[in-house]
Amino acid sequence: MTRPSSFTITLQGDSRVIAGNDLPDHPTGTYPVSQSDDAYNYDRNPNNIAAQDFTFALPANPTVAASASYVPMGVVGVMLTGGYIFNALDAEGRDAPAHELQDNCQGHPQMDGAYHYHTLTDCVEDEGTGHSSLVGYALDGSGIFGYRGEDGSDMTTAELDECHGHTHVIEWDGATVEMYHYHTTHEYPYTVGCFRGTPVSTGNNQRGGGQPPTGGQPQSGQPQGGGQGNGGQQPPQAALEACASLTVNAACSFSSPNGTISGTCQTPTNSSQLACVPAGGPPSP
Repeated sequence: MTRPSSFTITLQGDSRVIAGNDLPDHPTGTYPVSQSDDAYNYDRNPNNIAAQDFTFALPANPTVAASASYVPMGVVGVMLTGGYIFNALDAEGRDAPAHELQDNCQGHPQMDGAYHYHTLTDCVEDEGTGHSSLVGYALDGSGIFGYRGEDGSDMTTAELDECHGHTHVIEWDGATVEMYHYHTTHEYPYTVGCFRGTPVSTGNNQRGGGQPPTGGQPQSGQPQGGGQGNGGQQPPQAALEACASLTVNAACSFSSPNGTISGTCQTPTNSSQLACVPAGGPPSP
């Protein structure tokens, strides 16, 4: 028997505790994809959707960190539907929405059964004419809002910083405050490009694309599945290769889905290798 969706958000002191089972509050596609389904000819997703119990204690009033940090492969936030938000890449490092099929709510499962989105789902309410409403939370506690900016028009990636967010006055827990927040867009990286705040550890993040886990033991109360958890916030391989023969502070550049990234060779947090890091902080992997 399929478990019902479970999703709660409570304020406990300085924390916003988000708990659930990753089963969204909306209908999903049928997985594994059947051979009789036309989608089978394009994306033969063989995975079932399975409950993934999680509890995240996020800062209730997040602040911007001294430097940005890379997003991991896997969970970068939670949508208000109760489903995970993954970063923009599939397990092969490609633009996931451009290479994988999603159901009518823009979600699908990976190999451990974790249902997730790479983009804003059409199945969360974001109506109105002004600034979009809150649609989810990133793992650094910052809000993720829909497509529309302050003037009511859809935001573009070019209008946001490298982490896919900006700062202005928003509605936050019933108050009007000036705060950094992320936006969804119709363009890569779609949701969170890097963490502007300090993210909580997820234990072991699910990897996208139905690929096998890369090791590690699940932590109690954390999402189950493969990945490298907080240690998974590693620079992209291209950024590492760009500094392979260089020294600290040397000028560097590499190609990314957002174009050519230029910066200097540094040793990012949670990495023992030099990587090409732009002046404004790391881009998404």
